[in-house]
Amino acid sequence: MACPMTQQLQLHSNGETGTGQGVATHSECAVRASVASIPEMPSIHAKTVEAYLSSTERSPLFLCGEATAVLGSLPSSCFDCAMTSPPYWGQRAYAGGGIGLEETWEQYVAHLLVVFGTVHRVLKPTGSFWLNMGDAYQRKTLLGLPWRVTLAMVDEQGWILRNSIIWNKIKGGPDNAKDKLRNVHEHIFHFVKSDRYYYDVDAIRSKPRQSRIVNGTVISATGVSGVRYRRQIELSTALSEPEKAQAFKALEDILEEVRAGDLSDFRMIIRGQQRTTHSDSQRVSGRARELAERGFYFLKYDPNGSKPGDVWDILPEDTQKRSGHFAPYPEDLCRMPILATCPEDGVVLDPFSGTGTTNLVAFTLGRRSVGIDVSEEYLTAARERCRLLL
Repeated sequence: MACPMTQQLQLHSNGETGTGQGVATHSECAVRASVASIPEMPSIHAKTVEAYLSSTERSPLFLCGEATAVLGSLPSSCFDCAMTSPPYWGQRAYAGGGIGLEETWEQYVAHLLVVFGTVHRVLKPTGSFWLNMGDAYQRKTLLGLPWRVTLAMVDEQGWILRNSIIWNKIKGGPDNAKDKLRNVHEHIFHFVKSDRYYYDVDAIRSKPRQSRIVNGTVISATGVSGVRYRRQIELSTALSEPEKAQAFKALEDILEEVRAGDLSDFRMIIRGQQRTTHSDSQRVSGRARELAERGFYFLKYDPNGSKPGDVWDILPEDTQKRSGHFAPYPEDLCRMPILATCPEDGVVLDPFSGTGTTNLVAFTLGRRSVGIDVSEEYLTAARERCRLLL
């Protein structure tokens, strides 16, 4: 069931954008959707959010309403992190209606841009926005909706795109098409507002393997003892004698860092022995210049572990025993974004919260959060999911 205010907004917005008299541009649709929301700005939500932000309440706050209208009433720069997955276009009927039911994909993109423009305003300058989007087909053509939205956000709204992540679902849904491959991935985009933003990379590193001492010899996490590098330096015809002496000393210094636990692993690149990483051109590669001038360099591995890559293998949410919401994303999808980009005392926003997965994960990780959705039915389910953790 949709909120009464949301139903009014839908009627107003549909009357503007669903006339069938041609396709409006992103900016035209954005202006009309923004104007449609202005008379309905819910000041009650603003007061509720301001009270929540100034309190010590840890449980998520859920608000029923259309995202643009609710966010439009809130103060600027009040959230540390936002993560969401908007409704698919033209693929599912969600409780409460709203975005995803547009007649054209152009209208769908335009409506999303309005919402994400308001997210930009309410996000702190140090904040991050993580966007998960699925794609859609029209007359056999894969529309590329995630990238259409993303590029418009960068070009028209000033977002900075930091990562494009592939969510590999490992197993896909039923696909009976006989003329294309199965779709088993979706995109996750990481946006920021400025080049100085909160990011705790150590919170999401994988647990590193440890170095060890064997018969008095230090061995790195992957078995590097330095013996092979010593031999390569000794027999090198590409290094001068002063360069060899410098290389031997630098290798001993690195092994001492491993022995002290300041470094878990390393690789040594020696002129004439290993290939330069990235490029051999001294003009474009600092590593190539270092190799030419010094005769060697090191690749050091962080003792706190390695950073995650931009392909995430995560099984979709099991919906067989879930009623109501047909496309919740898995809890594991939210963990790294929240851990990395929301401080422990920060607040997470989800403008399309659905049954509250983002808020549930934020709660389990000790962060406060605000979830917005047009469906009171979904929000009731979200509140119940979080209540069970109390």
